[in-house]
Amino acid sequence: MDPFHDYYGIPWYVFIGIWSFIAIGLHVYQVGFIIKLIRLGKDDDRFNSWKQRMKEFLTDWLGQRKVVEDKLAGYAHALIFWGFLMLVSDVIDLGTGGLFLKFLELIYLANIWNLIVDIGYTMAGVGILFALYRRLIVRPEKLKDASMEGVFILFAILGIVLTAFIVEAGEMIDDGKSHLNYWEPIGVLFAIQMENMNEDFLRTFIDASYWLHMILIGGFLIEIPQTKHSHLIGTIPNVMFQDHDPIGAMRPLQLDENDVAVKTDDLDFDSLNLGVNKFQDFTWRQLSDGWACTACARCQDVCPAYSSGKTLNPMQIIMDVKNYGKKHGSLLLAGEEPEETMVDRFTPDAIWACTTCYACVDACPVHIEHVPKLTDTRRHLVMEASDFPEELQNLFNNLERNSNPWGMGAHTRADWAEGLDLKIGEPAEYLFYVGCAGSFDDRNKKVSRATAMLLQEAGVDFSILGEMEMCNGDCARRAGNEFLFQMMAEMTIESLDSVGTLKVITACPHCFHTIGKEYEKYGGKYEVYHHSQVLNELKQEGKLNINKFEDKVTFHDPCYLGRIGGETEAPREALGGDLIEMERHGQKSFCCGGGGARVWMEEDADKRVNEIRAKEASDTDADCVAVGCPFCMTMMTDGLKEIGDGKPVKDISEIMLENLNTDNNSDPLKTNEIEPVSEEI
Repeated sequence: MDPFHDYYGIPWYVFIGIWSFIAIGLHVYQVGFIIKLIRLGKDDDRFNSWKQRMKEFLTDWLGQRKVVEDKLAGYAHALIFWGFLMLVSDVIDLGTGGLFLKFLELIYLANIWNLIVDIGYTMAGVGILFALYRRLIVRPEKLKDASMEGVFILFAILGIVLTAFIVEAGEMIDDGKSHLNYWEPIGVLFAIQMENMNEDFLRTFIDASYWLHMILIGGFLIEIPQTKHSHLIGTIPNVMFQDHDPIGAMRPLQLDENDVAVKTDDLDFDSLNLGVNKFQDFTWRQLSDGWACTACARCQDVCPAYSSGKTLNPMQIIMDVKNYGKKHGSLLLAGEEPEETMVDRFTPDAIWACTTCYACVDACPVHIEHVPKLTDTRRHLVMEASDFPEELQNLFNNLERNSNPWGMGAHTRADWAEGLDLKIGEPAEYLFYVGCAGSFDDRNKKVSRATAMLLQEAGVDFSILGEMEMCNGDCARRAGNEFLFQMMAEMTIESLDSVGTLKVITACPHCFHTIGKEYEKYGGKYEVYHHSQVLNELKQEGKLNINKFEDKVTFHDPCYLGRIGGETEAPREALGGDLIEMERHGQKSFCCGGGGARVWMEEDADKRVNEIRAKEASDTDADCVAVGCPFCMTMMTDGLKEIGDGKPVKDISEIMLENLNTDNNSDPLKTNEIEPVSEEI
């Protein structure tokens, strides 16, 4: 008993043809409108590395690799997704009155296909039930204020699944007799329940189910481009054309034909784009993010700014791109400029709240790039609008005049090394790039001394730049002053090259990232090591004999070392001892709040990121908090003070030096240099 017959004297396929024309037509029209909007974006060449991109497509889109990291919601979504992929062909079969099945019968694939379709509908149904359970029963905090749109859509998809099984079962019943096809096991279960129904009622039931099924399918096609379900289309280019540059690496002002940054003196100012203020200032790939967002709120869950009560919500930033395009699309496509800008839509408060920790980017299952949208709008606010937090003016002035955020004279850069008899500006196997905090901040000078003394103890051949060292420009770049960063980068590269050493050690993850992953675009290619990597290697080789320390230590992973730098093991191995992990650690560590130039900006007393992280450290009941970053040192120390926890914060090198085992117990490394850090704090 099938639904493929005349209705009111009109063949069934006439109705299907009309509905298909309407549904597909509206779907194509809307998708075309979206594509036109995305094409307004600037060029972004991601059409390379096709082998790698296809692998990522198979694992991340088809395999849902990142989606299933969230177990309940992820697997529910994956079941729905995989189920729909398997049942798409059934929609074609039902829309053609069973012609697709007849074709498969000719090539002996009908039975296998029937089984696959049944499995697909079952997977989708199970996924829907899990998703409804999560939304209506579990109700995580982030879904409590969510609209009912998602629930209605889930029930609509459940309707598609149930009506498909009813129509399938109807095909097994004819003249009151069942002809069960066990290649369709779920359909068989439905047929057994339906076979004793009144024949007239059964026919009406099957016909109604068929038309409801097709109406829901067509309605879903129309709905997809208008809602968050646009991700069914948008995730394909997002996954295929994800960024292959190192995470956190920002784009230069201009690139030449060799994909290298144009020198400051050679910049073409007539075609220079100073950040983003207009919709079309974004690249096409940045715009496509808006229609790829699944509204899963994973970025929101891990955002330190959002967690601390600031106005920034990374998911809303992505929604803003899409909603701006929808609201002003007609004007934009007509070549006109809306009154509202992208900065207006994002709001300056949200733009400046970002710590550039990249937790949102790392958490996103569809490779959305949140942070560059914020740093690009910062560029506009700084370099074109001159509208930025007052505190940054002092930072920029100090960087321009003295090449460090404190404004200290260059002649004092090596004062921290007094009495250590270090090579300065001489060729060596390694260059110890101390950084501004390690050179000028009293607390972090001790980290520089500890690192240098450990390197000396291990017999490492290294030198420092001393007065020749300049700030690498990280804070200027994250704050949006790209001109200043580029000038500082070019000068620093010239200074580094003058020594002729290509291996660089630094105790600052921001220096580690900027010199190691961003300078290459400016002609500076170096092997850059975080000090924990070198110290751990020296320890493993037996060149540093470190006693197992008795204190219980918890290690705070710096964002630019762990999540962005990809290094989580070296610090732990270097420390050894009794490590107690915070709940969020390693690649999933929570930011201290100091990145993105936030360490130089004022923070509202009730919205401090560092206090959230300090509370997590305090909850471990460790005796000491270990860090591997000067910003983390400052933020964690202040955070612990604010919550009333007096435990010390120490750098990895300091803990290693305190527990260094030397042949002579009266060695100056042990007796003269180590001071109780807790007293300083």
